[in-house]
Amino acid sequence: MFKQFDKLFGIDLGTSNTVIFEKGKGIVLNEPSVVAFDHHTGELIAAGSEAQAMIGRAPAHVDITYPLIHGVIANFDKTSTMLNYFIKKIQGRPSFLRSSQIYITVPCGITNVQKRAIEETIVHRGAKKAIAVEEPIAAALGAGLMLDEPIGHLVLDIGGGTCQVAVLSLGGIVASHTINRGGLSIDRDIMDYVKRQYNMEIGERTAELIKMQIGTATLSAEERSIEIRGRDLVHGLPRSIRLVSSEIFTVVNEFLDALIEAIRATLELCPPELAGDVMEQGILLCGGGALLEGIDERIRAETGVAVHIAEHPLECTALGTGLMLGVYRTKSKPLMQQDSTQEQIAVSQ
Repeated sequence: MFKQFDKLFGIDLGTSNTVIFEKGKGIVLNEPSVVAFDHHTGELIAAGSEAQAMIGRAPAHVDITYPLIHGVIANFDKTSTMLNYFIKKIQGRPSFLRSSQIYITVPCGITNVQKRAIEETIVHRGAKKAIAVEEPIAAALGAGLMLDEPIGHLVLDIGGGTCQVAVLSLGGIVASHTINRGGLSIDRDIMDYVKRQYNMEIGERTAELIKMQIGTATLSAEERSIEIRGRDLVHGLPRSIRLVSSEIFTVVNEFLDALIEAIRATLELCPPELAGDVMEQGILLCGGGALLEGIDERIRAETGVAVHIAEHPLECTALGTGLMLGVYRTKSKPLMQQDSTQEQIAVSQ
């Protein structure tokens, strides 16, 4: 089915990170979805990790932005330029997309117009064909779930811009709920907390570091701490303070409550049989938010449902596109290729 295409790629185009999967090679790129442009000339200065390193440290004429908001392209020109930058980085030239088929992930619940816009962005970069795939389906496949059976699975994908809850069965989404908040909103909440509580301003990267090092979804007897530096808003001078994990718990608590409510709302939309399947199968947790300490324990305690964190929570969505591309073989028919026969799980060489 794929012989007319020279190359096969899967792209997980996320608000925080872009992950690219290439047939025969696996994950070939995992970079922040960030771009830096010269405000005066409009020229690209950097993208990915290089642009992220400039956040909070760039002069006024450098505009650093995330071209995707809530998982949807907010600026088509900047997104297209960013993808072109990544393409050159992994292949040395932008023309490698010619005669290529691309599977690109999109949030569940977006409109057909938004899906077509993303597909057209990829084709505009030179791809012969682009197919938009809903992220929960790709994530579930990448985590090893068999989706073509009449069994309900609940996937919770906590990304940088959105949190998606979806119940899957027979290769499709039966019920879903999306929150337009994610890891980036937690970072902003931490920045606001430090500003409000300590009269000190910190940057996005410092907030992310706080989240990663002492962020927690549960209160524990062991208190962790971190020393951070920022700018005193009263005197305008550099200043350092020490934060503890219980403070960050209070910051993320509202976000977690909304997340758990989304799980409940999604299960309420399910037929009773599928809700029973979820109770038996548990919840699959993926995305960068799966790395927040204690989040599985918190969800389990609040819902009464077992929670399983994907083996590769940051990459499983991109790995799922590899399955759709036919890179892997499964004993069942793949979701997006209903005319091909497949066997036991193995890497296709």
